[in-house]
Amino acid sequence: MFPITTVIIFLSSLFILPSGADVTGSISPLNPGAVPLAVRSPYLSCWLAQGGGNALNTAWTTMYTGTILGWVGYVKVDGKTFKFLGNDGKVPVDQAVQKNLQITSTQSTFTLTAGSVDLTVNFLSPVEPDNLVNHSFPFSYLAVTATSNDGQSHSVQVYTDISAEWVTGNVSQIVSWSTSAGDMITHQAQLVDQTPFVEVGDRIQYGSVYYATSNTQGTTYQSGEDEVVRSQFVNNTTLLNTQDTQFRAVSDRWPVFGMAHDLGQVSSTSAPVVWSVGHVRDPAVEYIVQGGFQNRSLYFWSQYLNISDAISAFHDDYPPALMRANSFDQQVKRDAQAISNDYADLVALSIRQSFAASEITISKNGDGIFDTSDVLMFLKEISSDGDVSTVDVIFPTWPLYLYTSPALGKYTLLPLFEYQATGQYSNQWSIHDLGDRSYPKAVGHNDGKDEAMPVEECGNMLIMTLSYTQRTGDKSLISTYYSLLDQWAQFLITDSLIPANQLSTDNFARSLTNQTNLAIKGIIGIKAMSEIASLMGDGARSSNYSSIASSYVDQFMGLAMSSDSKHLTLNYGNETSWGLSYNLYADKLLGTNLFPDSLYQTQTSWYSNLVNEFGLPLDTRNTFTLSGWEIWTAAIVKSTSLRDHLIFSVHQYAANGNSDRPFTDWYDTKDGKSILFTARPVVGAHLAFVSYSYQAFL
Repeated sequence: MFPITTVIIFLSSLFILPSGADVTGSISPLNPGAVPLAVRSPYLSCWLAQGGGNALNTAWTTMYTGTILGWVGYVKVDGKTFKFLGNDGKVPVDQAVQKNLQITSTQSTFTLTAGSVDLTVNFLSPVEPDNLVNHSFPFSYLAVTATSNDGQSHSVQVYTDISAEWVTGNVSQIVSWSTSAGDMITHQAQLVDQTPFVEVGDRIQYGSVYYATSNTQGTTYQSGEDEVVRSQFVNNTTLLNTQDTQFRAVSDRWPVFGMAHDLGQVSSTSAPVVWSVGHVRDPAVEYIVQGGFQNRSLYFWSQYLNISDAISAFHDDYPPALMRANSFDQQVKRDAQAISNDYADLVALSIRQSFAASEITISKNGDGIFDTSDVLMFLKEISSDGDVSTVDVIFPTWPLYLYTSPALGKYTLLPLFEYQATGQYSNQWSIHDLGDRSYPKAVGHNDGKDEAMPVEECGNMLIMTLSYTQRTGDKSLISTYYSLLDQWAQFLITDSLIPANQLSTDNFARSLTNQTNLAIKGIIGIKAMSEIASLMGDGARSSNYSSIASSYVDQFMGLAMSSDSKHLTLNYGNETSWGLSYNLYADKLLGTNLFPDSLYQTQTSWYSNLVNEFGLPLDTRNTFTLSGWEIWTAAIVKSTSLRDHLIFSVHQYAANGNSDRPFTDWYDTKDGKSILFTARPVVGAHLAFVSYSYQAFL
């Protein structure tokens, strides 16, 4: 075990880079397993593996799957070329030296020195949840600024390219491409053989990748073999404004799509050179409706006639988008730092990753016009199995929506409600997901054979629906789907106090009878229905459900508490067992206060002496945990020192250098090694503290 007092001394000062990390220079606020670069959707997800200390120009950028996304950047200073991005070794150039890296909620900004010039390389993936057009753009920015570091004037040219690897992870697949040059220069690439709504290795098999920049004076472009195009810039400073027309497999002479800007003489700081990169497909999602299936498009299409107009609008918006991003980043940091600096670091690392798993869609009316009143958001269960809109993945993600925009939570719940309201799903409990390993095909489960988590998902839907209604005052969900909500509450009455043998969201830990933490969720779900009924003016139902929930709490305390009254057991009667009772977080989130304060005090005392170096185990069956449940547990304990220790343990895991993948939320609490689950949206759970009135609880 790791004594709390030993850790607290160092909470604000301890930061150790992993072995080999000296090549990266300074990193703030923490050194993650992977740095988010262009992270906007399930299919635009580009990262720099960082855990081992990679600089921006010492490793290939990759998708969250680990497949390479070739992205190369050169800068020429007074005729000498330096590489600042990517790991290309075919063209001999000098290496820029990375000095520092700054990570915020929306940006990753690198500073590198290339001879007499310093480069600021900014990767901005906007987060604008209150603007559905902006938030739904599957595009990200790369901006490069050059600054003279010796007070002298220097000739500077900047080049970047992306490879056809951005289209597919299977380098034997054949790709075609084209380039348009007007006010914008835009490279477009796609698979020759496309299959709508189909993934292979988490890579979508239709749509196009776009790479664009402003066609200003001194800007040139070229597509073709990687070594040929890159050597053209290195040897000649400009590109040929030509297109390779030999469409081929990705690995056949590795086609790349490059663009170069001549900044002229730089004596102070240049204006930023901006590139936009994105992956677009239309339609985006296939969704089951009554009697068939509906094709749905990303929301941004409602504002643009064609992709060229959309790219131009996105690209030209960079200066104000950067200002909005800076404001958002600062507000998130202020709010999170009210808990601790370590907590603020985790929140900054979580927001882009979590949002990038979801897509905001709209349908078309019968006349072909987009219906902006019909907004549905779908979520991909990234890396764990690819399910569509998994309820128990939305649930840990929920604090992100409550904090940034509760409306996004509503849009995420609506596809689940609408489908189940059609009656096509036959079970009396809430559905688990809208498609088994099938994203972006939200085809439902008319056979009722989805992964069964009855108490888990009923409780989740009731809790999320009530919290949305409380936060917004919008009763549309509870009024429209009142009968469904009541149906799920009725099921919880039969199966939550003494849960049958079943899975919870932690299904990798196996099913269990009489799960204590699952009972907590079910009982809170019943109370949530009581509150929903009250909001709907159904006093009799509200009173009945409230009475049942209170009665269940009394019985629960006798069933779930160990005989010495020192802790809750993992499941009833299992005296030597215990687990994280993180579902109590919902009681505080909703303000229902069903469970007595003494229970929180008891659990706090029990946990205080059980923390391993990287946190509390999920339960006594294993030594692993999930980072989201660590933070939820931190949000319900009655000790600020234990709270800070649990946050610190997650922070320490996130920055320990044992992983080179996007935040892996399942890991071992003893050695800090990642187990599985990469780039999942569930890191939205890390926003637990800022999503409700934590200070009032404490």
